[in-house]
Amino acid sequence: ITIIAVGTPSNSNGSLDLKYIEAAAKSVGELLKTKTTFHTVSMRSTVLPRTARDVVVPIIEEVSGKKLGNDFGYVSNPEFLRESTAIYDFYHPPFTIIGGSDDKSLALFEELYSFLDAKLFKTEIEVAEMIKYSSNAWHAVKVTFSNEIGIVCKEFGIDSHEVMDIFCEDKKLNISSYYMKPGFAFGGSCLPKDVKALTHKAKEFDLHTPVLQSVMLSNELQIHRVFDTFIKPIRSKKVAMLGLSFKADTDDLREAPQLTLAEMLIGKGYDLSIYDMNVLHARNIGANKTYLETELHHINERLTEDMHTTIEAAEILIVGNNAAEFANIHTKYPNKYIVDLVRITKNKTDGLYNGICW
Repeated sequence: ITIIAVGTPSNSNGSLDLKYIEAAAKSVGELLKTKTTFHTVSMRSTVLPRTARDVVVPIIEEVSGKKLGNDFGYVSNPEFLRESTAIYDFYHPPFTIIGGSDDKSLALFEELYSFLDAKLFKTEIEVAEMIKYSSNAWHAVKVTFSNEIGIVCKEFGIDSHEVMDIFCEDKKLNISSYYMKPGFAFGGSCLPKDVKALTHKAKEFDLHTPVLQSVMLSNELQIHRVFDTFIKPIRSKKVAMLGLSFKADTDDLREAPQLTLAEMLIGKGYDLSIYDMNVLHARNIGANKTYLETELHHINERLTEDMHTTIEAAEILIVGNNAAEFANIHTKYPNKYIVDLVRITKNKTDGLYNGICW
């Protein structure tokens, strides 16, 4: 086994400086030139996805004359060590992750870490490479988010530490895996309204809160990205949206990003039909009746009553929420171009099925 654990500093423009990685890869290649048995190379350094595929492995193969899979294996094994507590962190990791090129190398590292009492994940090389960046970016976001909440609290005369102590007691939503699955934009009656109110108050206080202020912009960009990346390149204009409300099992259209996407499609001349059982049942009663008949008549006239008929008439299907009746759309209609906003299947993007973040 060879373990590469060298620095990966930043260049002046913020890009990753791989000079030490490249030098280490060349040294490994020289070592493998004369080796006749299988060898496993492990990367502990923090490197971006595809660094193994595009940089490290090609250098090793070129210098050594050997081939990945036949003569050597590769394992991405990022570390999660903090300065001043590195030894403790090594023996008490949150988990261990190994992304390998082959089963033999993965088995070797699984045995290597068998003494640790921590969950071990075996995955693809690129997933392992991305985990470290996701973790560190999230940690940085947590710090800056807390600081921005802190400066707003200060202006209100509130103890921000007390606020965040109570905030962190919510292990159901605040400190949990909830809301941590990449997908479509958020909506509903609370999140957009409250983010806008908080950032507006920060402006009134003449405070600069760039993280909080970027939230609504990022949310809007996700809607535009779905159109620009997955719908605009397709020639067909016949679209069926399955699910209009911001989440399944509700008829709430307030700030629904699906509604924004639908209006975008209508404005750009798409032949759009919309099927949402909950919205359909509620369109003749209460607030939705008034909303659909007055402000959203262009949406109201596109609501359909039969899912199968709606799908058959379209060439592009947009799965807008994860209502149970949409669960097998990708298998029932394999010849339809599907844009999945909510991940109705564990499958990755393949053929006519397109997941927006997977």
